[in-house]
Amino acid sequence: MKTKVAILLLFSFVITTLAQTPERQFIRTDAPVIALTHVRVIDGTGAPAVEDQTIVISGGKIQSLGPAKGITIPTNAQTLDLNGYTVLPGIVGMHNHMFFPMGGSPPMYSNMGTSFPRLYLANGVTTIRTTGSVAPYTDLEIKRLIDAGRMIGPKMHITAPYLEGKGAFTPVMHQLTDANDARRMVNYWADQGATSFKAYMNITRDELRAAVEEAHKRGLKVTGHLCSIGYKEAAEIGIDDLEHGLFADSEFVANKQPDQCPQGVSASLRQLDLKSAPAQETIRTLLAKNVAITSTLPVFEAGGAPLAQSGIGAASALLNPRMLNVMSTDARVRYLQARARVPSTPDFMTLFRKAMEFERAFVQAGGLLIAGLDPTGNGGIVAGFGDLREIELLVEAGFTPLEAVKIATLNGAKFLGEDARIGSIVIGKQADMMIVKGNPAASIGDIENVEIVFKDGVGYDSEKLIQSVQGLVGIR
Repeated sequence: MKTKVAILLLFSFVITTLAQTPERQFIRTDAPVIALTHVRVIDGTGAPAVEDQTIVISGGKIQSLGPAKGITIPTNAQTLDLNGYTVLPGIVGMHNHMFFPMGGSPPMYSNMGTSFPRLYLANGVTTIRTTGSVAPYTDLEIKRLIDAGRMIGPKMHITAPYLEGKGAFTPVMHQLTDANDARRMVNYWADQGATSFKAYMNITRDELRAAVEEAHKRGLKVTGHLCSIGYKEAAEIGIDDLEHGLFADSEFVANKQPDQCPQGVSASLRQLDLKSAPAQETIRTLLAKNVAITSTLPVFEAGGAPLAQSGIGAASALLNPRMLNVMSTDARVRYLQARARVPSTPDFMTLFRKAMEFERAFVQAGGLLIAGLDPTGNGGIVAGFGDLREIELLVEAGFTPLEAVKIATLNGAKFLGEDARIGSIVIGKQADMMIVKGNPAASIGDIENVEIVFKDGVGYDSEKLIQSVQGLVGIR
């Protein structure tokens, strides 16, 4: 009899365990009704932070929001007292790859399908645009698994494989043969589920024009990390977004040849006067054609050793032990060796500061600036951690903390056409939010203190997600 009881108890335990998905261990709260009380709110619109607020979440959405004394908390709500904490909208990452550099010559890249989804979410990134793919089928399947609740990660907008011309620096990119090839690629990947496209450094004007035309026929957008085509020219063709702020604009190189990526782009930009007629004309053209700019300051910071002496605080940011601990040993060694080889020259800081100035000027003129991290470069930028650093660097660029948060949240949602659902803390929107200890409105460094991340009203434990992928970045 005792044996039968023991067997039945064991069987019951096994069934119960199997019924619970492994993801449950990372959930802090998923009660039907949740009340966040006595919390500071930075709503993502650029409005001032508001103290001592209550937010009620139900059905995955924000049901009520207001002063703690004026909100009636439902009797069935799970209440979290968040005195001393701040709630912000979930980050909408607009240059957030699913791959990571693996080194080698020519350089190779590998998808981080296990580590990156968790790290993005753990650091408050609730929506991403992949902005170029090296394993598109994998990205599409990960999105489907996340949407089905079978994986943990952010909401994903999948960008197709790169639209690159002849001269690609890595074999993970297909090189277009002509404009018809560009049309075929756009239509094929749109059929597979891609929702955006990215032109790359050696694409020709004819290829870009063909890609833009086909994408726009389907209501989809094209962004670009360009070199063969200058920003003003790309805007005239009809591109929707330009990546990397000022860093990739080749149009100011003397005697630049059509459809060719020239030498000396960085030198031409260092010498550029942003108040000059040509620079101002470029900004006016971008605005007239409704072209957005994506800021990706962290990937350039990681490649510039001089920043450690610049007053920006890069030394601690780039050697963040929490970030280094999620890297595999090989990935960490590659990155530290790469950093040791970066020459210390003032030229980099000149360009970096000018790129920051360009982003401010673009926004002041009325342009839509969006934000991402770009986890490529020398391997020092990791999913999630880099997104938080981007917000800090926007503040270093001269934006207020509230403006920087808006750029990284609501602006991205607007570009994606999702701002009616996400991007700000407003009654009726999805409960996509990050809870941080401290006050980023007063000290932007507090934004790194993420403890809980809500996606569609489910609260995930940030630290548990990070701990679950220790040593995996660079492996999977």
